[in-house]
Amino acid sequence: MTDLTAADATIAPAAKPATTPARPFFSSGPCAKPPVWSADKLSTDSLGRSHRAKIGKTRLAYCIDLMREILQLPDTHRIGIVPGSDTGAFEMAMWTMLGARPVTTLAWESFGEGWVTDAAKQLKLDPTIIRADYGQLPDLTQVDFSTDVLFTWNGTTSGVRVPDADWIPADRQGLTFADATSAVFAYDIDWTKIDVATFSWQKVLGGEGGHGVLILGPRAVERLETHTPSWPLPKVFRLMAKGKLAEGIFKGETINTPSMLAVEDAIFALEWGKSLGGLKGLIARSDANAAALDKIVADRDWLGHLAADPASRSKTSVCLTVEGADEAFIKAFAALLEKEGAAYDIAGYRDAPAGLRIWCGATVETADIEALGPWLDWAYAQTKAA
Repeated sequence: MTDLTAADATIAPAAKPATTPARPFFSSGPCAKPPVWSADKLSTDSLGRSHRAKIGKTRLAYCIDLMREILQLPDTHRIGIVPGSDTGAFEMAMWTMLGARPVTTLAWESFGEGWVTDAAKQLKLDPTIIRADYGQLPDLTQVDFSTDVLFTWNGTTSGVRVPDADWIPADRQGLTFADATSAVFAYDIDWTKIDVATFSWQKVLGGEGGHGVLILGPRAVERLETHTPSWPLPKVFRLMAKGKLAEGIFKGETINTPSMLAVEDAIFALEWGKSLGGLKGLIARSDANAAALDKIVADRDWLGHLAADPASRSKTSVCLTVEGADEAFIKAFAALLEKEGAAYDIAGYRDAPAGLRIWCGATVETADIEALGPWLDWAYAQTKAA
């Protein structure tokens, strides 16, 4: 019999684990539904009705009110439901508000790079670009807040986040634009430091795609009402009417026709979050999931965090390195787990370094993260042996 060291034993082909995660949904978007979700639990009275009818307006306004309550958003900030998911919401903000000041863009993963492309190549604003490699956070002390500043709060494809909002001054001259789609409902965000924030229900809430949420602080509203962009705006981007903010957008009167089924799905997730104690309960679940995955990583020499610094490591979209793995290895590794029904959609993002990406947001159960560990061992051993 071959004498295996402890390290060798972790990569030797072994029997399949006896227990699979009950809900093997670890995708970073669309994310897992809340654990109590089922389609027959959704309210359907608004379906087949006009979103402009009383019932449609009421449900849209209720969804906005729930988001405000759970996010603990101050009354100074408006919330609107807009088309195009988080991308649509962020581009709406860029196209309508940028151009009044110089622009600084921060990028440490693919979505941040997308905003760099929009600012530099589409809007041609010649932005100052501050970059960092995947797994790193840029030097935030370099940011000039006399400019408008664009950043992702939580880099979904790199697993790197800003640790807090302390780096943003209260007396800034420019506006802060935060792509917060993997951050809201998972972190305690200081809204006094955020002028514009965007997200989509398909991330931390496990909602359906296609709709974005746009949050505007008072300074952003002032910009809209005092600045006219030099470029044309498509209808779905227009937030102004007769020189004033189109307030109806922030009361449920959407720019285009929303999916009321997606709205009802979001309401279900928000009511579930509220039943947990709101933001505090959602954060606690995400923290517990991230801690469980941290333990799995710490116990295995072949696994590591792409984000080396725990202070800026995501607690939602956790990106992992796999010793010796290339893209083909990760593809085979993830396919094995999907075939066994042990984990779905855990291969890293296509533009990121080869590795794994495991969602640890509140809609995932900690027991399922814990059950995933032995399956990672099995898939690693099988892929190494192939």
